[in-house]
Amino acid sequence: MLLRTLAMAAVLLATSCVSRPPVTADAARAALGQAAEAYVHLALDIGEHEPGYIDAYYGPAEWATQAKAAKRPLPTLRADADALIARLQAIDGSALGGMESRRKHFLIAQLTAAKTRMAMLSGEKLAFDDEAEGLYDYRPVLQPLSAYDPLLAKIDALVPGPGPLWKRVDDLTARTALAPDRIDRVMRAAIDECKRRTVQHIALPPGEKFTLELVTKQPWSGYNWYKGNGVSVIQINTDLPVLMSRVVDLGCHEGYPGHHVLNLLLEKNLYQDRGWVEFSVYPLYSPQSFIAEGSANFGIELAFEGNERETFEREVLYPLAGLDPALAKQDAQLQRARSGLAGARLTIAREYLDGRITRAEAVALAQKYQLLSTERAEQAIAFTDKYRSYVINYGLGLDLVREYVGRAGPSADARWAAMERILSEPTTPSDLMRAPRQ
Repeated sequence: MLLRTLAMAAVLLATSCVSRPPVTADAARAALGQAAEAYVHLALDIGEHEPGYIDAYYGPAEWATQAKAAKRPLPTLRADADALIARLQAIDGSALGGMESRRKHFLIAQLTAAKTRMAMLSGEKLAFDDEAEGLYDYRPVLQPLSAYDPLLAKIDALVPGPGPLWKRVDDLTARTALAPDRIDRVMRAAIDECKRRTVQHIALPPGEKFTLELVTKQPWSGYNWYKGNGVSVIQINTDLPVLMSRVVDLGCHEGYPGHHVLNLLLEKNLYQDRGWVEFSVYPLYSPQSFIAEGSANFGIELAFEGNERETFEREVLYPLAGLDPALAKQDAQLQRARSGLAGARLTIAREYLDGRITRAEAVALAQKYQLLSTERAEQAIAFTDKYRSYVINYGLGLDLVREYVGRAGPSADARWAAMERILSEPTTPSDLMRAPRQ
């Protein structure tokens, strides 16, 4: 009897599987599009609970108006996020193409981040590693601060003399500070060169442009506000002197091939050309930022390989800034050495946010391990206060993008092509762990 029952159950199951109509590609794509639209509405609703959550939006204006008109409670939004993830997971991936499957994965990762952020907004306390993984789809593995001591010893030899190492480094770099009345012209020259190098490899839509603004009273050194239709506002913070070592960094990172290029390519290729509405909104605390910050940082070394940056600074930027070009070589050597300390910033942030060190101790460690003045260390920890685990996106994002592009091959064309795919496709951190297409 038991065997007969099991056999009948197997027949019924097989019959139901056969009789169920197969999911068509059109149906799967339609379900994906509906879920994407619901995701945009959800993101805009969350943005009404946290100023700054939406970094950019250029979708239908009436959707933003609807979100403002009816502020829905967080418990409702959290339930909606769970339901939306379930809807996406139920979409048959076998009916989707490669890019569409990545689109589905992108939406699930973005929604997981939304759930994590709403938990934080509801008062839940997460450990640094759990918060970072929930928001940015990447669990950080960090070095202890002691791992950076050998590098500090090497930098100490580069900048000999009395007093704390950070003070000697600060005194040296202060000689490369731009006069306030030169910042605008030097920044524009750097951004123009970053753009010139980028457009040799990546075609940009006609009419794209940016405006440059000098601002104060911000916890960051630079910011890109993307407005849609290929237009950005790039802001440079002048609370502290702008150093020559930051000029090309900011030009590439905020402009070309960094945030400006990423946003305009996503808008054109995915939102405008494909109609993928989820790329009309950019929630700041999401895996999208891991890709944005990592690719923007890598874009600096992609655009200026080898000693090209030092040469450009010495021959163009230093004279334009009215600074001694002889400073270029030593400053470049110092900055290359300091780049190895980037991970210390993340370790300090984790120790501080997890409550193992005080804020004063975090500032002191930033001075020691990031070689910053008291003022710059305070600014760095102020950034951590505001953006918390977001700091992983700069260093770990850079590492992952660099490794991915490096696997494309040694030629400049292959590397730039891999970079363009990152900037113009629905890319998540897990996508970067796979070998790039040739």
